[in-house]
Amino acid sequence: MSTILVTGGAGYIGSHVVKELLGQGHQPILYDNLQTGHRKAARDALFVEGNLADQERLKETFLSYPIDAVMHFAADCLVGESVKDPLKYFENNVKNSLQLLDIIEEHNIHKFVFSSSAAVYGEPEKIPIPEEHPCIPTNPYGETKWIFEKILQTFQDLGKLNYISLRYFNAAGADPEGALGEDHFPETHLIPLVLKAALNGDSVPIYGTDYNTPDGTCIRDYIHVIDLAQAHILALNKLEEGGISGIYNLGNGNGYSVKEVIETARKVTGKKIISIESSRRPGDPARLVASSEKIRKELGWVPKYPDLETIVETAWRWHRNHPKGYGE
Repeated sequence: MSTILVTGGAGYIGSHVVKELLGQGHQPILYDNLQTGHRKAARDALFVEGNLADQERLKETFLSYPIDAVMHFAADCLVGESVKDPLKYFENNVKNSLQLLDIIEEHNIHKFVFSSSAAVYGEPEKIPIPEEHPCIPTNPYGETKWIFEKILQTFQDLGKLNYISLRYFNAAGADPEGALGEDHFPETHLIPLVLKAALNGDSVPIYGTDYNTPDGTCIRDYIHVIDLAQAHILALNKLEEGGISGIYNLGNGNGYSVKEVIETARKVTGKKIISIESSRRPGDPARLVASSEKIRKELGWVPKYPDLETIVETAWRWHRNHPKGYGE
């Protein structure tokens, strides 16, 4: 099996992908600065602590292990923060990622799986959103993902690598076996915020109730993190089999509003969860719902946990058992 460098492998999505890689017999090498990731999430996998900007540390890692492919998750990913501090996002998500490609080229590695985002689309003209939809990002975070996809395409056109870019919609849920979950500080994702409110008796904010949606709140497409991780395995398999580069959406094709998520969490937890209506956040589109027909057809991806209630249940189980996150 292959040796895979996983940048950002101690983060929420990266750690779940690492678990699936191990289950498939691969050897993942985690590279993470632990800025938002957790050493405990890496568990017993090979771990290198380092920054994406540290070229010498990266080069040392490539020299130390016989890396066959790279899965790239290391990025800043907060929409609101990207609006306030765009330079930080262009520096890390574009410049540092480009340095990673330079090192990959030096070591003659040609297989690259990229963690992209539905944020590349901006305000959708069509729902569900297909991959050929125009990319007009509404925030710097989405812009950095779109720029790096174009860089990858250039490298592919020059014969330097083959890549698969996976445009996530809203990753959610937790490892059904209970080993891994979602633990950010500060937390910005809706489902863990709602579940933490259920645990602690806090309130949860609703950012904007005047969108052009049935209940006035934003609609998002939630995908279970295990289904997302499985898509990465399929992407890697395609590249290892000599498949061509491609871009795929990852979502369930079903949209749920903020209020619907809160109501589902009330049902799952049995808790009274207080919500407080607030003003919109800058850069938030009203609706983001994926068409994932392409990845289903071309890679045979079939989500195992497609319904919102199951997604929330797995997340609730982890948060209830880890009220302090990885700090237990």
